[in-house]
Amino acid sequence: MVSPRVRLVALDIDGTLLRSDRTLSPRTRDAVARARADGVRVVLVTGRRHPSARRVADELGDALPLIVHNGALVVEDGRIIRCRPLGRDAAARAVQAGRAAGAEPIVHCGSRGEGWLLVDARARAKGLVAYYLERAQGQVRQVADVIEALALEEPIQVMFGGPLAEIEPLRPALEAVLEGEARLERTVYPATGFALLDVLHPAVGKAEALAFLQGRWGITVEETLAIGDNWNDRLMLESAGRGLLMGNAPGELLEVGLPVLPTNDEDGVAHALEAHVLDARR
Repeated sequence: MVSPRVRLVALDIDGTLLRSDRTLSPRTRDAVARARADGVRVVLVTGRRHPSARRVADELGDALPLIVHNGALVVEDGRIIRCRPLGRDAAARAVQAGRAAGAEPIVHCGSRGEGWLLVDARARAKGLVAYYLERAQGQVRQVADVIEALALEEPIQVMFGGPLAEIEPLRPALEAVLEGEARLERTVYPATGFALLDVLHPAVGKAEALAFLQGRWGITVEETLAIGDNWNDRLMLESAGRGLLMGNAPGELLEVGLPVLPTNDEDGVAHALEAHVLDARR
């Protein structure tokens, strides 16, 4: 039986599309351009905020659609076509649980893709908070209390980040207080010992958002190729017609049985596009 041609390619950004130095390799850039020129839809599917993801997308050409915040926002032709915000009550409970565990919460807001970040003014300027204060200065709002600020802002997600040993124990604590009213997504970087934990609307996920676009565009699961490198990609990879895992994925994830590509520093995405999309069209 001949496999259907790929009509949709879903690409994670960090650890997948980008190399370790957060740049696009010429080979990967060329492979994506050739696939798009051949009529293949390419969508970036990421945990990043819209402004951050858009900068990467713009390097690959005009009007690249985006799934950001792990699926909470879907962007097509530069506009938000779907938003699934996190409930304010769930966000507040997540913040409280994080504080109790000694973790600094960062609340992502902006249902139109603005990418606003709320942090407590008294938060320690280190780790993830320091990163955003340095890299996203114009989009960070330091407030007296992020829970009180939720009365005026609609949260997209609550994020916690830090050493893996500190973030992993937070997961069961959040699950206990949220009681199914939110979804938790984790991203782990073994090389640096860093981890992210995102609190999202319970129906949000990369796989679900990709299915939304498949239905919108009339593309089947079998015609979809998805590539990622982390735990927040797993369901998307497992639900795609072809789901491929980057060789730089966490060790435990490499053992789940997904086909493995070369690493992001070895042009794994380009390798996949050349083998499963471009060569298949000759």
